[in-house]
Amino acid sequence: MTTLKEMRNSAPQFDRKPSWIKVRPPGGKNYNDIKDMLKGLNLATVCQEAHCPNMEECWGGGTATFMLMGDTCTRACKFCAVKTGNPEGILDIDEPQKVGNAISKMKLDYVVLTSVDRDDLADFGSEHFAKTIRTIKMGNPKMIIEVLTPDFGGRKELVEHLLKSKPDVFAHNIEVVKRLTHPIRDRRASYETSINVLKMAKDFNPKQYTKTSVMLGLGESMSEVIETMKDLRQVGCDVITFGQYLAPSSKHAPVMEYISPEIFKDLETKAMEMGFLYCASGPLVRSSYRAGEFFIKGIIEKNRLNERTNHPTL
Repeated sequence: MTTLKEMRNSAPQFDRKPSWIKVRPPGGKNYNDIKDMLKGLNLATVCQEAHCPNMEECWGGGTATFMLMGDTCTRACKFCAVKTGNPEGILDIDEPQKVGNAISKMKLDYVVLTSVDRDDLADFGSEHFAKTIRTIKMGNPKMIIEVLTPDFGGRKELVEHLLKSKPDVFAHNIEVVKRLTHPIRDRRASYETSINVLKMAKDFNPKQYTKTSVMLGLGESMSEVIETMKDLRQVGCDVITFGQYLAPSSKHAPVMEYISPEIFKDLETKAMEMGFLYCASGPLVRSSYRAGEFFIKGIIEKNRLNERTNHPTL
């Protein structure tokens, strides 16, 4: 098994990032207004916490990813910029309403709800997710809601409890190929658990859209990536995204390779050939990505229109 120490010892020394990785820092009036509003409501977005390179594009385009249950994660994955610690059961019970208020002020039409891992909570935060979804839908029934969840300890009843609140998209990230799960992800996570969580969602509701994301550039082989895609299709995963891993600091796992845009394009083609409904694949693509959400939004709105047409009394 590859260790983090071995990865660091063998990591290539890059003088600079390739041209296709460079992005300008976020800015502009809309970005700054939203940033100030979120700070005033004491809300966190994964856009900020994870240093997402697409923040300005998404915030200006009607989508944002809110990070529920605080900014401190109980797990310590070696790829993640979010801080690690023990929240000791503390939970802001007013957060669902705060998120609903923020969404109305941001004029969003597609919201992604994610969270830190909360292994300190008896239900791993499943009810907090469900309450937030219910609150948003009560205020705006047309809002499209995607949840990007932790693994809830692999407990089927917690996954199903969240799904009863009817999110439009259920996402859970596999993150890396099987061989790299450890040392990259926290020891409490596993490749098999992540696959099973996505399967649980489809088993509960075969019409539920499911989604996952894979980081590249950590030393995986293309054959391992293809094998991961096959495993995901076996459990009916609908949408997959591929993006370049970028180390948040020298303490995190090192970048082993910068993947070319051509390889990302090849993976997108392969994913569609394998039966995924959609694949967003590129160096700066992240699990919550405007292009992918725009595609999903189109499918969901079409389905809603068909339901109204077929049931005119509703």
